Parts: sequence; C-alpha cells; structure tokens
Amino acid sequence: MGGTEEHYVKEAFDTNWVAPLGPNVTAFESSIEKYFDNDSYAAALSSGTAAIHLALSILGVSQGDEVLCQSFTFSASANPILYLGAKPVFVDSEKDSWNICPILLEEAIKDRIAKGKKPKVIIAVHLYGMPYKADDIQKVSEKYGIPVLEDSAEALGSTYKDRKCGSLGDIGILSFNGNKIITTSGGGALVTRDPSQKEKAVFLATQARDTAPHYQHSEVGYNYRLSNVLAGIGRGQMEVLDDRVVARRNNYEFYKKALSSVEEITFQKELPDFYANRWLSCILTPSFAIREKIRLALEQQEIESRPLWKPMHLQPVFKDEVHYSNGTSEELFNSGLCLPSGSNLGKDDLELVVHHIKKALQ
Repeated sequence: MGGTEEHYVKEAFDTNWVAPLGPNVTAFESSIEKYFDNDSYAAALSSGTAAIHLALSILGVSQGDEVLCQSFTFSASANPILYLGAKPVFVDSEKDSWNICPILLEEAIKDRIAKGKKPKVIIAVHLYGMPYKADDIQKVSEKYGIPVLEDSAEALGSTYKDRKCGSLGDIGILSFNGNKIITTSGGGALVTRDPSQKEKAVFLATQARDTAPHYQHSEVGYNYRLSNVLAGIGRGQMEVLDDRVVARRNNYEFYKKALSSVEEITFQKELPDFYANRWLSCILTPSFAIREKIRLALEQQEIESRPLWKPMHLQPVFKDEVHYSNGTSEELFNSGLCLPSGSNLGKDDLELVVHHIKKALQ
C-alpha cells in the first residue's frame, strides 16, 4: 500500500457508502482518465476478465464468432471468448517482445477468411508489461477491418512510442488484481476513447437495467461494477503508480547486472520506442532442464519463481481450438522463468535470489 488508501476507504465507511458505485468509484475512474491524458473514458469493474468480457460484447462478438487471441498469455485473456459462445483462434508470438506475431496474425486472418470465417476481434496482450508491436498490429487491423482489444492487464505504466499501454487499441483493459503493479485487491477497468462504449460497459456491468421506475431489462446484464470500498484503494494506488514502475524496473536492472556473468541466463531486451513496466522480471535459459534446476533450487529455499505462461493452444481446456503456431511460445514456456518481482523487495531479498541462482548453476 502507498499510504493514502486507508483515507479513501475510511471515507467510504464514514459516509456509509460501501456498495458498488459511489464517490470513490467516480474519482477512481477520473484518476484513470487523467492518467491517460483525459483522452479516454474508464469504467471501473470487478476484474480485468470482466472488462474483456464486456469489451468483446461491445465489439459485437456473439455465438459462433471467431476471435483471434494471443496464445502466449494467461487464460483470462481467452476465457471470456467462451463466455459469449464464440471460438478462440490462437496466434503465436514473435521473439522480440514475446507478444502476438504480426506476420502470423495476418496469415491466420487470410486463412480464416479463405475458410469463410472472418474473425470479429483481435486480442493482443502486453505480456509481462512489455508492449506488443502496436503499429504493426494496427496495420493488420485496419487492412482487414478487425478491431483490436488491447489486453493491458500486466502493462499499466508501460508505453509504446510515448503512448500509454491501454490506449493503443480500439478498447483497452486494465487489471487491478492482487498481483498486479497496483491493486484494488480485485478489480479492473475498461478504457476507451468513445464515451458511448463506456456508457454501454457501465450499463451491462449493472445488470443492464433499463431506464424505468421499476426493474426492467431488455438484454442480459452482469454484476461487474467495482465496489466503492475497493475503488478507494484504487485511488490511493494510482498516486503511487509511477513509484511502482520505478521499483519494478529497478528489480529487473539489478537481476540483469548481477547475473550478467552467468552464461546460462539471458534477459528480454526493450526494443526502440518500447518502455516496459517490468511487471515481472523474467529470464531465459538454454533448456527446460536448466530452468527446472533453477526453479527447484529456489523452491528449496522457499523462494517462489514460476515458469512463463503455458501457451493457450497447449492448455487442456483449449486443446480442440484452432491455432497458428511458429513454436515461439512453446520454446519460451519451456526455457523461461519469472523471478520474484514485488515492488517492496529490498536489496537483501534480491541478493538472496541471485545467490541461490548462481549456486544452483555452479
């Protein structure tokens, strides 16, 4: 916590306003919009997953449609496709940013169109806070008239060509889950430049209640609004976002310098015009065996590390779905590891992690 969250939460209790909606929700949305230079409209929601679900609905996805989705991501990027009765089509990554490959994306679109099924939406993810190649993806989007849903759950504080991640696609989504760079405990947001899309998101998130003196509903809605209490936490967290990004980037720089002499370890580089929040500091090793040697050695010391995301096209729940693979995400999954990356890690913590990594590889 940054220090001011308790003030806003107390304000919610003092005014007896603890339910969804309320002054903290409005102020939290305003702080998000201000962060995006007041060029955007934000709807505070119960999770980033809820934001993806509503964004897909707003972009017209329905039963039987196909949605192109980055395969190398967390399952929350893909699950909402199924909520709507649509079909995910997974696209592999390129090696620079680890994000959706623009070349393979276009190949997938051409093939789906040739098979008589033009996809409705592209879900592109800024994985581990590293921006995807937004200009290249946008060119493909415009060429085929397919909107981009920008999954910025892990990338608040990252920028691409000085543009904030979360504002690069047709609709952006944020996550404030407990493990994100800032948190509301559980929460998320939908970000758009179109005020009517925010209005639609809020409408759907509050059970799609029609304007009437009684409870009337003309379409299916959801209970996806953020509570006034949790929004109070979010207000305080937004005040320390820049500090959190600095802390995460410092973690990465420490690991990179301290492990520079270890031949078996490499790090993901930032491309020109990319600025990553380094939500998680990740390493690559030459093989699955070496990755596991490091992971298990850390585990023995009660230091948690974790393999990179297992690609969606390899997940049992999605085993029958269409995918376009070049092998990149599978290779990253087998050889990559996320190191402890919390914003509150001290130098002693980081040195301990490095010590046991080096010891494991001696």
